[in-house]
Amino acid sequence: MIQASADIKKKTRHFLPEDFEVTTWEALEPYFKALSERPIDSKQELEQWLKDSSELEAVVSEDACWRQVRMTCDTENKALTEAFTFFYTAIQPNIQPYADKINRKLVGCAYTAELNQDKYFTYLRSVKKSIDLFREENIPLFSELSVMQQQYGAVAGKMTVEVEGKEYTLQQASKFLESHDRVLRESVYRKVNERRLLDKDTFNELFTGLVRKRHQVALNAGFSNYRDYMFVEKGRFDYTKEDCFSFHEGVKQYVLPLVDMINRKKKEKLKLDVLKPWDTEAEPEGVAPLRPFTSGKELLEKSIVCFNRLRPFFADCLRKMDELKRFDLDSRKGKAPGGYNMPLSESGAPFIFMNAAGQMHDVTTMVHEGGHAVHSFLAHPLELSAFKEYPIEMAEVASMSMELFSMEYWDTFFTDAHDLQRAKEHQLERVITIMPWIATIDKFQHWLYENPFHTTEERTTRWMEILREFSSDIIDFRGLEQYRESAWQRQLHLFEVPFYYIEYGIAQLGAIGMWKQFKENRENALDNYMKALSLGNIKPLPELYASAGLRFDLSPSYIRELMEFVHTEMPV
Repeated sequence: MIQASADIKKKTRHFLPEDFEVTTWEALEPYFKALSERPIDSKQELEQWLKDSSELEAVVSEDACWRQVRMTCDTENKALTEAFTFFYTAIQPNIQPYADKINRKLVGCAYTAELNQDKYFTYLRSVKKSIDLFREENIPLFSELSVMQQQYGAVAGKMTVEVEGKEYTLQQASKFLESHDRVLRESVYRKVNERRLLDKDTFNELFTGLVRKRHQVALNAGFSNYRDYMFVEKGRFDYTKEDCFSFHEGVKQYVLPLVDMINRKKKEKLKLDVLKPWDTEAEPEGVAPLRPFTSGKELLEKSIVCFNRLRPFFADCLRKMDELKRFDLDSRKGKAPGGYNMPLSESGAPFIFMNAAGQMHDVTTMVHEGGHAVHSFLAHPLELSAFKEYPIEMAEVASMSMELFSMEYWDTFFTDAHDLQRAKEHQLERVITIMPWIATIDKFQHWLYENPFHTTEERTTRWMEILREFSSDIIDFRGLEQYRESAWQRQLHLFEVPFYYIEYGIAQLGAIGMWKQFKENRENALDNYMKALSLGNIKPLPELYASAGLRFDLSPSYIRELMEFVHTEMPV
């Protein structure tokens, strides 16, 4: 068994004063200037220069991350929003020219060739990519985009509906969709969607501005569209847009039939002639919705117990985070939607943010983000900050695998055997049903940025075409077209992290492969998992997958193989 410690330590500073805080550009600039001008006369001096650069990068990154965390925890606090905006308008734009100078200094250094290529290959490849993409004229655009992207959370965080005389966030209201009362389910479904429609035009206007500005970034960098720019910017060195199209095709061929099977089963279980979208999370009358916890505190406590049974190190990571107050779990008004694990480069222990409302999917979110947290802990000992910036595709293998690994110990949340089986069935159904949505969002993004000057009407038309392509015919959406036409607006990734979504599909395949290993040899699979996560970003993506005992493959035939495995594991 691989051993690791969660007794994470904040990196000791050697280049910056221990009490230094990011306040103004004037206070920060001398450190960037010193690095850009420092003579490097040996391999040893180069390695020290890299460590100092990494330290500065970690300090700045962590400061920016905390500004985002605080703002998303309280979107109505103007001071927190202003602090975030200040960083991205008054500090970050000034950093970028220095970052380019530092990158060029590294690539042009006579001693860079002497660095261990096994250790530095992916880092140097990324640095060269950054040099190729850097354009002075994009600096103000990046600043404007950072501020615009956060407007999504500010608007969405204010959305509430009234149900049975009480106010609920949209996340909290979703629990009523599990009720056996079909009239209540339909009422809440419509209320939530009507509330979203109130901001439909606001989101459309915001998104049009984002697409146009992103397109200009791509043109400035010498690309014909933002999709091609982002494939390079995201370091997708190991797969192409054609591989994404292959993934879409595999989902249509081998996942959609399983989605139809799941929906037919749901329809039969509920004894319905017609399955509507407000029925998909419901249980028959007399079967209570799964309620695995009642508060964020209880969710965390049970997650720690569950992780401890899986492997004690995983639980130690959560305990350390709790000790450092690195959780904000409960849903509330004024809090941004969604959930995330925020890595903190200098202190090491990350921050988990989510909107728990006592539902089954909150358990999935918690263990998912917990997998990200374990990744942060395992990669933290790596020497440079850049080594810890692991590929998103691998990051999501960490989180999605943890969903499936931990499932073996979900009796921590569900003491009733029938409820436990329902929870596992829900999770495996989600593994399948999320894949068409991933393909939908990814295919939509390809179209959006290949056609950046589309009208709102054209966007709606193309969205509906793609949505229908990956929708199950078993669910009846007649009369609900106005809700479906803007359904893409609920996906925050489109607004905040463009072209970050196919990673979930790639990683879901990896996670299923990890779980298949786990079913065959538990300890060996967990060792492979920890070994791969400990590598951070010092190996190319296919090699990281190989170190985890996985195949990096997006082909329809591989999707078929994995879907057949999941199908055989589903409760009868």
